[in-house]
Amino acid sequence: MKFTVDTEYLLERLEELVNTPSPVGYYVEMNPLLERYAAELGLSVEFDHRSTAYITLEGEDNSKTILVGAHADTLGLMVRKIDKDGAIRVRNLGGINYCNLEGESVTVHTRTGKTYTGLMCCQSHSVHVFADARTLERNEDTMKILLDEPIHSEEDVRALGIRHGDFVSIDPRFQVTKSGYVKSRFLDDKAAIACCFTMAKYLKEHGLKPKYRTILAVPYNEEIGLGGTYVPPEVSEYAAVDIGLIGPDYDGNEYAVSICAKDNIAPYDYELTNRMIAYAEKAECDYAVDVFFRYGTDGNTAMRSGNNLRATAFGMAVYCSHGMERTHIKGLEATTNLLLAYVLDI
Repeated sequence: MKFTVDTEYLLERLEELVNTPSPVGYYVEMNPLLERYAAELGLSVEFDHRSTAYITLEGEDNSKTILVGAHADTLGLMVRKIDKDGAIRVRNLGGINYCNLEGESVTVHTRTGKTYTGLMCCQSHSVHVFADARTLERNEDTMKILLDEPIHSEEDVRALGIRHGDFVSIDPRFQVTKSGYVKSRFLDDKAAIACCFTMAKYLKEHGLKPKYRTILAVPYNEEIGLGGTYVPPEVSEYAAVDIGLIGPDYDGNEYAVSICAKDNIAPYDYELTNRMIAYAEKAECDYAVDVFFRYGTDGNTAMRSGNNLRATAFGMAVYCSHGMERTHIKGLEATTNLLLAYVLDI
């Protein structure tokens, strides 16, 4: 049984999600958005002390509780130093690849709520000026932010209210092509959140309940390996909806949903992974099963942290992960279909 999901709704939510800054640890703008999305579907949000959002869908059978997790944190930066000339130096939040940040627009978020845009550039920023402009390694010691303000000194920057420890978000540059490709930073993992809300919308509009009580969880620390360390004790299954990878070792592609059998640390639960494959076939999803390297999810973090649960992981495959990412609408639809098949236990 293939589900017909609201793709327009999915893409509208995805665009708004990726345009809402939420670098690792910065949740102040995202949580109100999640509350609005939930309220539109007649649902409510609760938050734990880590600011993880939880939306509970009552099931046909509430004797069992499953959790579907999609993390809201993205790669980002934090102010670590202000140079004498007013340039800003940063530390990374998550697995930043500085090579693909050069020339990108960024926003500094001060602790008092002010924002300032800037340009991320290399200190050897021009081939017309620097002999090593092409060869200098791009890293946190060679990259800097030039504020889009009349700045001439460290004092000028501090006068704006910018301090060490301020968060820096990166312009996502969201785009959907006529042929259905979705290009944006932070499809990891905003695309999964959009799929989760599209799944919840489908259930509401068709008068359906999940088979079991289902918690939709949105944590903020997956990119630093902490997102699944705490799980509500009643949860027996953790389904991490996260990006799939594309590469020479993998069968996954942008038009399908990838089911992860093993990540960098350990295999996912044998029985639950088998069920995910069966769900994908019953829901007529294009899917691939892959083993990912240099990759992890909140699901495996939850198991490794001692929680008494099974875990699985799946999601839309993307090109250029942790950079300017690309997937296809069909991959988003397949992921939402697998979500529906899983929660409905078809």
